[in-house]
Amino acid sequence: MQDLWNFAVQLYARPGVESACLQLQDSGCDVCLVLTGAWLEQRGIPCRDDYLQALRDLAQPWQQNVVMPLRQARQQWRTAASQDAELATLREQLKQLELEAERLLLKRLEALTKDWPNESAGSDWLRHLVGNDNAALQVLRGAVITR
Repeated sequence: MQDLWNFAVQLYARPGVESACLQLQDSGCDVCLVLTGAWLEQRGIPCRDDYLQALRDLAQPWQQNVVMPLRQARQQWRTAASQDAELATLREQLKQLELEAERLLLKRLEALTKDWPNESAGSDWLRHLVGNDNAALQVLRGAVITR
């Protein structure tokens, strides 16, 4: 079984996935949860309300207190960094910290799910985590299927 981080990196690199994820992120979705859902779906883990809640309970404080402040600072520096090489270097370091914070979150989410049993019946994690964004949902489904 492939670990969640490597699954997420490979899925994110597939055509259209980065764009779909950024669109989802801009609309308020937690992309780490979406990537986790795709991983769980591929593993045949049933999408249950208690599992969804456990994932959200773990992810939400980390996103709010760790990832989002890094992302907000990085985004706030975008314009100024385009004209200041030293600030651009700091902004890139922030980007790497943000990515590491997301990697650690995925590691925690994977640990949470390690004992969840798989079933032969399909699950629908992506629909529950993406919501009504059919375009992004189709891109993600296609990318997961073609892996």
